[in-house]
Amino acid sequence: MGMDVDPGQVEQLVANLTLDEKAQLCSGKGFWFLHGVERLGLPSIMVTDGPHGLRKQTGDSDHVGLNDSVEATCFPTASGLAATWNRSLLRELGEALGRESRAEHVSVLLGPGINIKRHPLGGRNFEYFSEDPYLSGAMATEWIHGVQSQKVGASLKHYAVNNHEHYRMVVDAIVDERTLREIYLTGFEMAIKESQPWTVMCAYNKLNGTYLAEHHRLLTSILEEEWGFQGLVVTDWGANNNRVDGLKAGQALEMPSSGAIGKQFILKAIREGDLTLEQLDRSVAKVVKLILQGQDAHTNQDTVDLGAHHRLARDIAAESCVLLQNEGNILPLSTQQSIAVLGALAVHTRYQGAGSSQITPHQLETPLEELQRAFGEDKVVYSEGYSRQGALTQAQIDDALKVAEAADNVVLVVGLTPDFESEGFDRHHMDLPSQQLQLIDALAPVHHKLVVVLQNGAPVALPFKEKVPAILEAYLGGQAGASALVQVLTGEVNPSGKLAETFPLQQTDVASDAWFPGTTRQTQYRETIWVGYRYFDTAEVPVAFPFGHGLSYTTFAYNNLTVSGAPVGDEPTLFSMKESDAITVEWDVTNTGSLAGSEAVQLYIGQVNPKLPRPKKELRAFDKVFLKPGDTQKASFVLKPRDFAYWSVEQQGWVVDSDAFVLSAAASVADVRLEETIRLQTEAEANTPSDSSLKKPDPAAFSEAAFEQWLGRPIPEPVPVRPFHTNTTLMEIQQTWLGRKLVNIIKKKAMEEMAGTLTEENSRMLETMLLEMPLRNLVTMSEGKMSLRTLYRIIHVLNGNYGKAVSGVPAPSK
Repeated sequence: MGMDVDPGQVEQLVANLTLDEKAQLCSGKGFWFLHGVERLGLPSIMVTDGPHGLRKQTGDSDHVGLNDSVEATCFPTASGLAATWNRSLLRELGEALGRESRAEHVSVLLGPGINIKRHPLGGRNFEYFSEDPYLSGAMATEWIHGVQSQKVGASLKHYAVNNHEHYRMVVDAIVDERTLREIYLTGFEMAIKESQPWTVMCAYNKLNGTYLAEHHRLLTSILEEEWGFQGLVVTDWGANNNRVDGLKAGQALEMPSSGAIGKQFILKAIREGDLTLEQLDRSVAKVVKLILQGQDAHTNQDTVDLGAHHRLARDIAAESCVLLQNEGNILPLSTQQSIAVLGALAVHTRYQGAGSSQITPHQLETPLEELQRAFGEDKVVYSEGYSRQGALTQAQIDDALKVAEAADNVVLVVGLTPDFESEGFDRHHMDLPSQQLQLIDALAPVHHKLVVVLQNGAPVALPFKEKVPAILEAYLGGQAGASALVQVLTGEVNPSGKLAETFPLQQTDVASDAWFPGTTRQTQYRETIWVGYRYFDTAEVPVAFPFGHGLSYTTFAYNNLTVSGAPVGDEPTLFSMKESDAITVEWDVTNTGSLAGSEAVQLYIGQVNPKLPRPKKELRAFDKVFLKPGDTQKASFVLKPRDFAYWSVEQQGWVVDSDAFVLSAAASVADVRLEETIRLQTEAEANTPSDSSLKKPDPAAFSEAAFEQWLGRPIPEPVPVRPFHTNTTLMEIQQTWLGRKLVNIIKKKAMEEMAGTLTEENSRMLETMLLEMPLRNLVTMSEGKMSLRTLYRIIHVLNGNYGKAVSGVPAPSK
């Protein structure tokens, strides 16, 4: 929970601020700092990027926040963290991140990110937990609890519906209300109510026509009034559109600094009566509270044991490894046998994503070195097999086959390189790099002893699934991911990770594929609630590996399912359910194998006769249990009415129907071990059996007409590109000669500023971000070096009608 701050102290400090100071506090100071007020003892506190490590920039900040950062522990990214299904481990991670933040005098760590993985191609999927809102919310809650236990604030992001990178700063996400509530807001709601992060970061994009930075319904009506959020809403860096509208909507802090521009807008609005002092004070009070909360981290003298954090990173990475398949029990490998190690990524390991979350690790392992350490250098032979970039050569194939045929076992490390997967752009397909796939085919003579290790932040197509016996998903495992990988390969650690996302057979099987990522200006969420396993499981679409799947070197049995103590029988058990009621579901989990191991047990709920379309089953609880061979432990879960509910647009609330519900005790969404049916009697009318189309979606369910029924209104027309305006992107103005000239100047200056510090991983991201940036950000990101007057004049010239007001851009003063 957040640190307690005396409201009276906040009120007194706000009362003692001048109007100028109040306006200034609502914008950042530089890239990473908040303004302070020295005369009142309010320091200028620092915030910085997470979420899988501390990314505190060294020296002067650049205008895109990508320069070198201090050394810190690089933990696995969120896609791997969620695969642990381990709440306590996420809290330990948060505590470690909090300690490192304190040691660097960072008051707020910008994370976690919990946007839903709507489609496997989302460029930032590695930074998000899951396709499921419940799992996302549970993981985020523990992360936040851990960080804030160290008196460092969290920033829950990106609120909301920020599910792809393509033109993320201007795109309008068109989402119906039920889908918004059930899929895209639930994780945020859980984390807000259960952990009270100090801050929430609003997203770049629009939602149903309104920028999130000025979306009163989401920022005030839902976030504060409905969910009880007590903290501060901060913009994503450069997400502010209209400073005054943002303040009115509940957005208190603009980041980064826009120079004096934000302050001038606020002061002007106060003078002209467009913003009341009461409205301003409401935001200022939140900023003052945050500064008071962050003072302890700002002034502490703590040190941190990075060695201990490296060991924790290894433990987390080991639990995040998901054993997808293990035909013939080829794994674990014996360290007494020889091993051929193939793949450029075995040396140039892919351990984190590219973009603003990129950490500078204080140490870094590689798979080849760790395999040599475990097996002995005399038993390990390496061949590059493929290059990270460039075509596969016959010489590479020949050498790889030579060492592979001579070894007892073969480990091939493949994955997505930074030019495939990064913040700033979405992937174009689900395939691994072609040279990697060609090598796997060329290794046909040794397929029987081949273990494929994946390093990637999101699902990939696996056309070789039926050819090789073992596939181990290692995700982006952080700085200690290599030793963790080897522990799993050799059996020192029994794999216990399970997928927090579905691995489709092919991209076109994904329900949202035809509308992902959408156009420059609009993305239509026509698939509605049918995201991830909710679609695959309900529509019975085959997948490569289902949500919740993950193998172990031991086996687990599920027995004795009970519901609130009622005996299991043929007739459904009847419960009269009111808002305060709860149902307890329990079953026994037994380790029936010969090795100790952990099992992530999952509880799903499905309504038998829904009035409205509902998924066949939805995750509503989970736990991770550790068992020695022969041991049994009871999994126990308490269900509340909300767990059975859907969002009713008509009633503007969560509704539980009087109906039968199936409770499924499962090892994955596709591996149900035990079931019990209960019948709930609620205030809602009893259901009549529904048409099967309500249960099993088909392509017709995603038509324009069907989507408009979900929306309750026609699909709006996207914003036209011409005439140009302040939210026109740099890419769009390249339609004109002057626009191309301007873009070239901006790109040149950006590259000059980043010279010597821009990594290969981030170069494509930076270029894409620049081209997709709205013109308004030329003013704010330059901290006023380019004036609004200059920007307006440029826009008029670009439009070819200098001197006339166009599309909300005032005529320039002469």
